[in-house]
Amino acid sequence: MANIFEEDKKYIANTYARFPVAFVSGSGSVLTGEDGKRYIDLGSGIGVSSFGFADREWTEAVTKQASVLQHTSNLYYTSPCVSLAKALCEKTGMKKVFFGNSGAEANECAIKAARKYSAEKKGGDCFTIVTLINSFHGRTLTTLAATGQDVFHKQFLPLTPGFLHVAADDREGLCRTVEENKIAGIMIECVQGEGGVVPISREFADTVQRLAAENDIPLIVDEVQTGNGRTGSMYSYMQYGLTPDIVSTAKGLGGGLPIGAALLGDKVADVFTYGDHGSTFGGNPVCCAGALSVVNRLDEKLFSEVREKGRYIKEALEGADGVEGVSGMGLMIGVKTVKAAKAVVDGCLKRGVLCLTAKDKVRLLPALNIPADVLAEAVETLKAVCAEV
Repeated sequence: MANIFEEDKKYIANTYARFPVAFVSGSGSVLTGEDGKRYIDLGSGIGVSSFGFADREWTEAVTKQASVLQHTSNLYYTSPCVSLAKALCEKTGMKKVFFGNSGAEANECAIKAARKYSAEKKGGDCFTIVTLINSFHGRTLTTLAATGQDVFHKQFLPLTPGFLHVAADDREGLCRTVEENKIAGIMIECVQGEGGVVPISREFADTVQRLAAENDIPLIVDEVQTGNGRTGSMYSYMQYGLTPDIVSTAKGLGGGLPIGAALLGDKVADVFTYGDHGSTFGGNPVCCAGALSVVNRLDEKLFSEVREKGRYIKEALEGADGVEGVSGMGLMIGVKTVKAAKAVVDGCLKRGVLCLTAKDKVRLLPALNIPADVLAEAVETLKAVCAEV
């Protein structure tokens, strides 16, 4: 067998700084490397594998669908697509769903919906979307423009025009931006994941909601990483009392298969008509079957367990040697460490625990159903690595 590291370098585009490990199998929250070493996963594929690896219910749903109908295109009806859309609407109160393949595509759809609504209501010169500094909304040219981080912009100019960025929790700045510009949408993350796992304040969320309502501006909440139980509720906006007009989601929705969704509320439910938007793979029956097996298990019992596990992690790490602070919601945790976050992640990897980074923090996104004993073992390893001088 050829060396996977050498062939990856030879044949795969140089877009990823991979860790020196290749995985061959997984079960629950444990992965096995090609060398037979055991790893506890606290990243779940960057928040994707909601119920871990080889989950029985998810595997059965995907396998069953793949064995009878794997794709038809959106020229025809299929049951998994409709069933998933219905479940999402029933759990959120939203009215309609557009399916794509990723979070970036879900956000593209959200932006298009807001712009079309505002253009029809206020004129074609009303197209500007306000997002937050340190936000992250995707890697297409338009979602990069929406992303409020210059580090992602500089190599790909010119980006799509029509985006303004204000600092999270800067209520005065947001009010001024809305007053001085023709705004077609306000787009926020309730917890900025790639921006350092930082929740916005309740006061800022209230201001966002008020401005959107008073000025007939579609409110978009990006739930790509925060959604589908990750923060201890179906979607994080629910913990803020927000009523968004558009919700984008992906990652944990598919449980491991690529799917994104834009959920449309009353204001924009019928903004699209035939030909306005589309996706060849969107609503794929196999992806939707897997996602439906995830969504059907997202209930208050699970959310309560997620919140409790999040509290356990915070209590275990706050005040620990080498830890400066802990942020986040549910099982979306950021850990500010004395040592560089990358050094901590590397140290954990050597000891058989997989973590992520976000800005200058160690980021934890374990499976929602990670067993308590496995989580405790991984947290103790993380603490030990943080304490090493």
